[in-house]
Amino acid sequence: VRAYMALVARAARRAHVVVTDSQASARDIERLLGLAGDRLRVIYLAVDAHFRPLAPADRREVLGRLGLPEEFLLYLGGFDRRKNVLTLLEAYAQARERLGGMPLVLAGRLPERDTPYAPDPRPAIAHLGLAGAVYLPGWVDEADKPALYSAARAFCFPSAYEGFGLPVLEAISCGTPAIIASGSSLEEVAGGGGLATPAGDVAALGEALVRITREPRLREDLSEAGLQHAQRFSWQRTAAQTLAAYEQALQVAD
Repeated sequence: VRAYMALVARAARRAHVVVTDSQASARDIERLLGLAGDRLRVIYLAVDAHFRPLAPADRREVLGRLGLPEEFLLYLGGFDRRKNVLTLLEAYAQARERLGGMPLVLAGRLPERDTPYAPDPRPAIAHLGLAGAVYLPGWVDEADKPALYSAARAFCFPSAYEGFGLPVLEAISCGTPAIIASGSSLEEVAGGGGLATPAGDVAALGEALVRITREPRLREDLSEAGLQHAQRFSWQRTAAQTLAAYEQALQVAD
């Protein structure tokens, strides 16, 4: 890892233009590598058109095949420590009585073994007495993701650090409010469709789960704001801005 990071840092310092996918990442690159801001170009990612709100009838087959209930709180992603999945489980356990039986789905390929880098959530689920309340469908096919996002009462992504956070954009594009951690790029990606809490704050995250579950008006407002914000992201815009960055690099090189 150290060798890889050294190579990346050296390449970035020698580059005419450095492209990154969030303002948060640009600030980190500028601060940690000492690059001048005029060499940085922030070009956002996007999601495909199939990430859109699905009606209950259109998501029923996927939920049935994966053995999931009709509605739930959703996490979808990896399980390395920065994702704060254990924090989410603790927050869910503390808030469970106020959630009215709302289950939690942790989707994604589970770690093959429990390590400090990627803690296995299953021991924590057992320790917190959450068996039966937490579903673990495992890896989810790309084509099935819109059904999960659309069925979720909220998408919970309390990651301590992201360079972009594509799952958050996928969720709000499906009309699902996002509960995110503040401090990196996720607030940029979620826009008005996200409810931010400090990374690692179990109590604040639990309160956000309760609010998103029990306040329909808040959920509707976040859903509408998220759908509007998601329209700012498109692969056409990404491609055009990337082409412009290449053209700028060629001009500087000449």
